[in-house]
Amino acid sequence: MAKAVIFDLDGTLIDSVGDIHAAVNDVLRLRDAPPLDLATVRSFIGKGSANLVMRALNAQNLTADEASCAAGLADFLRLYSAGAANFTTVFDGAVDSLKWLKDSGFRLGICTNKPLAPTRLVLDQFGLTKFFDTVIGGDQLASRKPDPEMLNYAMASIAVKSCLFVGDSETDRETAAAAGQLFALFTKGYRKTSIKSLSPDYYFNKFRELKDIVNLEFQ
Repeated sequence: MAKAVIFDLDGTLIDSVGDIHAAVNDVLRLRDAPPLDLATVRSFIGKGSANLVMRALNAQNLTADEASCAAGLADFLRLYSAGAANFTTVFDGAVDSLKWLKDSGFRLGICTNKPLAPTRLVLDQFGLTKFFDTVIGGDQLASRKPDPEMLNYAMASIAVKSCLFVGDSETDRETAAAAGQLFALFTKGYRKTSIKSLSPDYYFNKFRELKDIVNLEFQ
């Protein structure tokens, strides 16, 4: 039986909040609004770019109707794509873990609410594309995480019926539960609640620990 590990991206494999923060504030600057601090923008990450932009507009008391949010999202995607790897870093040990998984015969995937174009840009920039058999972005399907459709689609695209889903947030935990899949929580990401409250099947704060989790689950 094929073995699969599917990853979230932002806050799981990469720390991208610096570039997201910069793009959000550029969107606000275009609207003559003051910037938001890093912690505030970080708290908006996890439910897709459209939700991020809407919350940023609301936070600065800007009009956030459908048309305004659509215009803001278009600006954000343009600005973010132009600088998606300026401040972003790959978490320590992530590349080694991906290489080990690939060499061990695992099928690997990405399931992220980030739109596909900037997702692929970042993966290419950091040399990560080669590790993944499937990449599913937040603008490809009718729904986004925590709806299980994305994770189910990712599994189907690599011909597996189960996986270990690795993520960092409440949204990722809900996605795994909705899809009936095991969940490993990376604790250095963007979650807002305690590890205990999320009740992950596994959790780790250093990528070298992921190998032990995988060996335990797939032995």
